[in-house]
Amino acid sequence: MSAELRAVVTIVPDEGLVSHVHTRVSGWIQDLFIRTTGERVRRRQPLATIFSQELLASQSELLAALSASPPGAPSPIAQGARSRLRVFGMTPTEIASLERRGEPWRNVTIVAPRAGAVLHRGITVGTSVDPSTELFTVVDLSRVWAIAEVPEATAAQVREGATAELDVPGSGLPPLEARVDFVYPTLSERTRTVRVRFVLENGEGVLRPGMFGTAVIAIAARQAL
Repeated sequence: MSAELRAVVTIVPDEGLVSHVHTRVSGWIQDLFIRTTGERVRRRQPLATIFSQELLASQSELLAALSASPPGAPSPIAQGARSRLRVFGMTPTEIASLERRGEPWRNVTIVAPRAGAVLHRGITVGTSVDPSTELFTVVDLSRVWAIAEVPEATAAQVREGATAELDVPGSGLPPLEARVDFVYPTLSERTRTVRVRFVLENGEGVLRPGMFGTAVIAIAARQAL
């Protein structure tokens, strides 16, 4: 005998495509280029600028070391200042531009680590920040997860690789063919269900986190009377 298992699914972001943006220094937000959550950004797009005394001092130290050393001669002090700036989050390209410019930047730009949508903005202009402050959360929604809640009594019958048909009415898409990507090892005590994960491509962005749907999972045939 074979059967099908029906379960409710929820669309959530792929955890591997989530980036939390922090600064590596303390300072104050001077400019903010993202006004609302939900905005889409490109990789390396400016998100905000920060004024940091640590960054300003390290830039000045590098320029002073370069001006004090003979042209072309290696300077341990300058090399140490470059390393410190890289630790603070400045890229080699930005450091090279600083050396050509010959003058420190008062405000340093914070850029998006990946393309995607800004799902969280934790700052405004003038906010005092430190490395523990989450500035933004940027999520690439080109691939999402569908999480099914399978009742405890039937969870043992679901295996990774099992085929399923997912229907998310709010997306406007026809039912989608998918396979079980992962069965979570823990049980939700509140709902007495086991979570089952499906991976869905979402190039058009019509599958939005928070949407609900249904999954019909094929379970293995069994011998029965």
